[in-house]
Amino acid sequence: MADHFNGLTPAQAERLAMLAEECGEVIQIIGKILRHGYDSYHPQDRTATNRQLLGRELTDLLAVAASLCRDQVPEGSLHDQDRAWERKLKYAHHQEEIDNG
Repeated sequence: MADHFNGLTPAQAERLAMLAEECGEVIQIIGKILRHGYDSYHPQDRTATNRQLLGRELTDLLAVAASLCRDQVPEGSLHDQDRAWERKLKYAHHQEEIDNG
């Protein structure tokens, strides 16, 4: 069997597919929160609020993202994440607000 043109193993390709899927699910719940709010829920399933669903999806996303370490994708340190957030704050308009929810 010939190697794939991108040089990825099937496991690497699968992890990237999983990452893309989780990113899409996070984007979907963000859209619901923007339309209906954090504490809203699906009318046919009142067991979880949008806030809870976002937490679940972010957990799934972070788990898959962490798995990319197997592919030697550099993992950012907490310090790197803090610096990245500081860079993003330069272009934010409302992050100085205290948000309890």
